[in-house]
Amino acid sequence: MMKVHLLAFGAHPDDVELSSTGTILSANQSGYLCAIADLTRGEMGTRGTVSSRDAEAAAASRILSLADRINLNLRDGFIQADQDSVLAVIRVLRHYQPDIVLTPAREDRHPDHAKAATLIAEACFLSGLAKIETSWDDGERQEAWRPTAIYQYIQDKHIQPDFVVDITPYMEKKLEAVMAYSTQFYNPKSSEATTYISSPDFLEGITSRAREMGRMAGFRYGEGFTVRRTPGVQSVFDLR
Repeated sequence: MMKVHLLAFGAHPDDVELSSTGTILSANQSGYLCAIADLTRGEMGTRGTVSSRDAEAAAASRILSLADRINLNLRDGFIQADQDSVLAVIRVLRHYQPDIVLTPAREDRHPDHAKAATLIAEACFLSGLAKIETSWDDGERQEAWRPTAIYQYIQDKHIQPDFVVDITPYMEKKLEAVMAYSTQFYNPKSSEATTYISSPDFLEGITSRAREMGRMAGFRYGEGFTVRRTPGVQSVFDLR
């Protein structure tokens, strides 16, 4: 078991970087341990290769000062909440024992994203059932664990957020982590096929989205999230 405070899941390498790394950097700054779990290796992507995306994910992890990063090796393009996939996610949850889990958006342009959100939510609940037995790579039986909260980050499709995290001090570092995926995003020297995310407009949209989210809550830059369960506070003065 390797305890972290926040575990962010991505359907593909770079999903978390695009949508919630400002939040991760902020948590790091406050002393919380953060990790990323990628469900697939992005093997169906038009640009780059599995090995290049592995290297890019490792580079992004260093920029983000992650406590750890893992890949579940599910099939890119075919994510489902089937038994094997749910058990794979449960093993990861019980290994890291996160208090907070971040998941892909509840609906989005890529079908893997919403399916991943459903898969992870189901696994978070079932991970708390002691009668579901799992073990880690060393064969040791894992203890049941259920995260305190699940928050869904917002991706390509606009969704009205339930809350926004101020990422103003971390915007530059967030973009640095995104650009670690040099095969995926705009590179005028690249000879690979042009894709939806490799255009310069897409990169500009990352900053525009952060400004849009931030403006809703009075920040310069923000990352928005939706909730599956209504969060509670002890006092209205805890809200901004």
